[in-house]
Amino acid sequence: FILLGFSDRPKLEMVLFFTNMMFYFLAVMGNSSIIFLSLVDPRLHRPMYFFLCNLSLLDLCYTSSSIPQMLVNLWGPEKTITYMGCVIQLFAFLSVGGIECILLSVMAYDRFVAVCKPLHYMTIMHPQLCLRLAACAWLTGIANSILMSPVTMSLERCGHRRINHFVCEMPAIMHISCVDTSRVEGLVFFLAIPIVLVPLTMILVSYGYIAAAVLRIQSAAGRRKAFNTCSSHMIVVSLFYSTIIYMYMQPGNVASQDQGKFLTLFYCLVTPTLNPFIYTLRNKDVKGAMWKVLGKD
Repeated sequence: FILLGFSDRPKLEMVLFFTNMMFYFLAVMGNSSIIFLSLVDPRLHRPMYFFLCNLSLLDLCYTSSSIPQMLVNLWGPEKTITYMGCVIQLFAFLSVGGIECILLSVMAYDRFVAVCKPLHYMTIMHPQLCLRLAACAWLTGIANSILMSPVTMSLERCGHRRINHFVCEMPAIMHISCVDTSRVEGLVFFLAIPIVLVPLTMILVSYGYIAAAVLRIQSAAGRRKAFNTCSSHMIVVSLFYSTIIYMYMQPGNVASQDQGKFLTLFYCLVTPTLNPFIYTLRNKDVKGAMWKVLGKD
């Protein structure tokens, strides 16, 4: 396949190459650091950091499945990707997108228990439940990808190989198909209900209960502490869902396709880069673990 990417803007390619390389380095270092700290520091052996570790692993998979190939294509005149490379990118995007939707709802439930049932938090969020919830997220996302990847790649393309994107994403591959894709689109909509809509509803319900619980707290210090417990996750959820919903609600014209490239770049590179900073800047436990590893505790 030929990934057209940003080849229609040659002056922009070198700027994007160095910018994306910097963001990719920060994303890998930030998410790898969170995983490492969560494993080595006993203070982070708690449900919140277990799920955060899973999110960091997802972000690493997201960026590493697409950005290295994109950097190669930005640097040189060749814009190609092998068939197997395209399949891997498609599988990774479908898997990670589904897993992250469900994982974010699990993390919202974790925050709900922490704020609304603090005395029973460790009893409810016991290790076995955390493992089951994480496994459910991973297995559901992978199962969705196992179903959708072959269906998408099997669409007749009539010799079309030029994908107007920098990554083998499902809408871009469907766009070069020469057959009616309405059945595939219907299947996508059907699967989006349990993978996107249900988790989003659970997140909203969880934060509805959290908001009601926070309003009942009398002291300003108590409200501030409860808000700090959830603020990082709320920012990550807002970034992830607002970008995806905004992108897929755009009409299918040329302008929105170009806009879609930058939005895809945002949620597969910028968001994974920001997530570690969002979770650590105001988190005393993570910062304490980091200083301990550096020998400054």
